[in-house]
Amino acid sequence: METAATGLTFRDATDSDVDVLVALIESAYRGDASRAGWTTEADILKGQRTDPQGVLDVIKSPDSRLLTVERDAEVVACCQLEHRGDHAYFGMFAVSPALQGGGLGKVIIAEAERTARETWGVTEMHMTVISVREDLIAWYERRGYRRTGRMTPFPYGDERFGIPQRDDLRFELLVKPLG
Repeated sequence: METAATGLTFRDATDSDVDVLVALIESAYRGDASRAGWTTEADILKGQRTDPQGVLDVIKSPDSRLLTVERDAEVVACCQLEHRGDHAYFGMFAVSPALQGGGLGKVIIAEAERTARETWGVTEMHMTVISVREDLIAWYERRGYRRTGRMTPFPYGDERFGIPQRDDLRFELLVKPLG
């Protein structure tokens, strides 16, 4: 689906997108390239954010969709939607660092919410955010998500999710009712 206002095309990822999506996700969160955008986790996590198998698992899962966002035939963003009963889970959200701060994220998350509501009839969107990411949590709060105070541990020792640079990382559940 293309939206005229933004020139964006939304589609489900395919196996052939894996390498491009891994590179996009890594560029948005890790290493010096990620510092061009504001979503970087480079100061709190080193190592990888995801890997080809992790991305392929989302693409192949019958309960998930990996929305791929293109502008001018170039992949510029992505997000995972997973059906979990009465709610959907939003994750693996990445926008190219060079395009962050221009309103693209707002458009993508709104489309993800619409897609989850229409595809699965869910009434809420859930996500988890590293609790020390106050700027990111505030951005989601401005989109209607609320903090729940419900925490889950960070997977210390599992380098598939990165190498923590501090010992106080955990995930907080954010929830938004979908009207």
